[in-house]
Amino acid sequence: MSAAPICWSRSKPAAGIRFREARHDTEQAYDDAVCACRVDPLSHGMPPGRAVRASGVRPFPVVYAYFCLYFGLLVLGLMCLVWSPFAVVLHPFMPDHRGRRLGRLVITRSFRTYLAILGALGACRFDIEALDALKDQGPMILAPNHPCLLDAVMVIARLPDVACIMKASLLKNVFLGSGARLARYIPNGRPLQMVYAACEALAAGSQLLMFPEGTRTVRAPVNAIMPSVALISRRAKVPVQTIIIETDSAYLSKGWPLFRRPPMPIHYRVRLGRRFDPPASATAFCAELEAYFADELAQARFVPPQFADTAAEDGAGSLSGARQ
Repeated sequence: MSAAPICWSRSKPAAGIRFREARHDTEQAYDDAVCACRVDPLSHGMPPGRAVRASGVRPFPVVYAYFCLYFGLLVLGLMCLVWSPFAVVLHPFMPDHRGRRLGRLVITRSFRTYLAILGALGACRFDIEALDALKDQGPMILAPNHPCLLDAVMVIARLPDVACIMKASLLKNVFLGSGARLARYIPNGRPLQMVYAACEALAAGSQLLMFPEGTRTVRAPVNAIMPSVALISRRAKVPVQTIIIETDSAYLSKGWPLFRRPPMPIHYRVRLGRRFDPPASATAFCAELEAYFADELAQARFVPPQFADTAAEDGAGSLSGARQ
């Protein structure tokens, strides 16, 4: 009678080991499948500019990828938590211009540190230095496409005087809320007040970061453009500087859980696009801006895997058109 419990107690850890091994194999197979989509475009009939990722790049081991993900988030979270009490105390007492300058400087340094850590670990490879050219160019609307949550982090990490239009609920976030209030970021909860606050920030000399799609991209290559960017540009009489963000990962795209591990390394590339004058017609401007983003993203070096099929179809279409 004693053999059965002994046998059961020994088989339990063995079963656990088999489960962990099966999970590891499944995750590794997922990474391999994603990387299989990131191939040399020349071998699949796609134009050279449509590479999802160069062939030969292997994903990180699962354990190290988890370490990179959680360590990066831990450092970012700690920086936000350490700064939050100071931001709460300083906000009521500092004049607007000083609080704005200090709050934005701290956020810029924190985001830059976070990206540097991801780069040092090899988890992400950032090509975002093109943004530096905008530092001393005066008030304008910065209008990137929006593939993932890291888009704002990358822009703010390079530009220290940016007023960011953000989701209103984030002002109540324990990690981000107090720092965003000190930096005088603009909530999007009330559209009319958002437009007025954005125009005031531009009149004060800041650059304004807003995503014309209104949310992260859910359809290839870009969502419909919201009219608010045209309204603010026309009212404030400032240009709209487009920014093209490319990535080969679905990490932190719409619906991606914060703690879900992506295949690594991830590539991010940011380049400056066309600068549009303040529009006369919001409707015409939105149509023109959407068409412009679609054309630019059709030449992207990196494409998120969820849009890779669309990219391949577009590439095949462009090649057949060229042959004709």
